[in-house]
Amino acid sequence: MKNKILNTVIFVAIVSFAIGCKQKTEEVAIDKEQIKNEIQAIENRMAEMYNNRELSTEEYYADDAISFSQNKPPLEGKAAIYKSIKEDLLSFQKGHQIAFVANEVLPSPQGNQVVEIGSYRVSDSTSTAIYTGNFMAVFEKRDGKYVCIRDMAASDRPKIEIAKPEDKKDTKK
Repeated sequence: MKNKILNTVIFVAIVSFAIGCKQKTEEVAIDKEQIKNEIQAIENRMAEMYNNRELSTEEYYADDAISFSQNKPPLEGKAAIYKSIKEDLLSFQKGHQIAFVANEVLPSPQGNQVVEIGSYRVSDSTSTAIYTGNFMAVFEKRDGKYVCIRDMAASDRPKIEIAKPEDKKDTKK
C-alpha cells in the first residue's frame, strides 16, 4: 500500500513539474486590416517613386532582399534591385503612371512576416490602362517597420514573338 501511495505521489509530482515547465506561448493580437494598410502605404511610396521617375532612398527592400522578375535572373541584394529599378525608370514613358494594390495580406501568427498578394496597373496620361500585372512579396518586420525580403512579379501583357530567320519564307520565285 505504501508503495502504491509513494508511486502516486511521485507520478503527480512529475506531471505537475512537466506542466509547470511547459513554455507558455504568448498570444499576439494581429490586426490584419492595420497590417494591410501599412503594406499599402509602402506600395504607395514605391509607386510615387516610379511616377516621379526618381530613385529615392526608399526603404522598400531589405539589404538582403531577392527579387524575381520575368526574363531576368534573380536580383540579389538591395543594390542590384535598385540598379534594375533605375534602368526600368529610364524606359518608363513620360505620362505613364503605375499603381500597386495590396489585394490580400497573410501575416504570420506573430505578425513579424507578411505575404502580400497584389496587383499593379500602368496607365497612360488619360488614365487608360496600358497593361496590368500581379505580384507576391514577403515582408519582414525589422527595426519596427516592414521591409520586403522577397518579391516576384508577372505582367499580363502577351509575350511578343520575335520572328526567327528560319521562320521567314522566301517569297521570290
